[in-house]
Amino acid sequence: MRSKFITLPALAMSLALGGWAQAQKIAVIDMQGSLLATKEGQKAAETLKTKFGPKEAEFGKRQQDIAAKQDLLRKGQNTMSDTAKANADREIADLTKALQRDADDTKADFQAEENRLLGGILSKMQAILTKYATDNQISMIVDVSQQPNNLLYADQAANISAAVIALYDQAAPAPPAPAAGAPATKTPAAPAAAPKKPATPGGK
Repeated sequence: MRSKFITLPALAMSLALGGWAQAQKIAVIDMQGSLLATKEGQKAAETLKTKFGPKEAEFGKRQQDIAAKQDLLRKGQNTMSDTAKANADREIADLTKALQRDADDTKADFQAEENRLLGGILSKMQAILTKYATDNQISMIVDVSQQPNNLLYADQAANISAAVIALYDQAAPAPPAPAAGAPATKTPAAPAAAPKKPATPGGK
């Protein structure tokens, strides 16, 4: 018959493991949001918005034009000749194909530019994060910006995003002083929103 009591070696191991788990310090960070909330990240977001914002507006206008042509064809197809309907269908198909191609090219350009602008920031952020973890004896840092994320709960005190952003901005070189006579720019009170990737027709 097996003993109902835990043996002393097993009990000692259980207590040791429990003590190890309690001794570990775990933190969380919104890495994507933190990158964009730094001063350099805000500048990168503005650069992307300035460069690709007009393209996004252009694609939206072209999508609306195609939708209008589709609506006209739908309403007038009963009174149109077969040749007129075929021409309208071909025009819509050509416009849609061109829009899809241009949107895909722009999306690839956006991704490359985003990686170029944020890649250096990410490398410096990783170094800041590693030093912060070492200085504060943190054993594990979980990135809550990743999807899907299996983190179900974390106390707000465990979120080190604000502290890491502050350390990053302290370590980053100061922005160049404005030229004589140039108006001073104000630092945004809130982090810049993440720029949207150019929309792909059909939501793809």
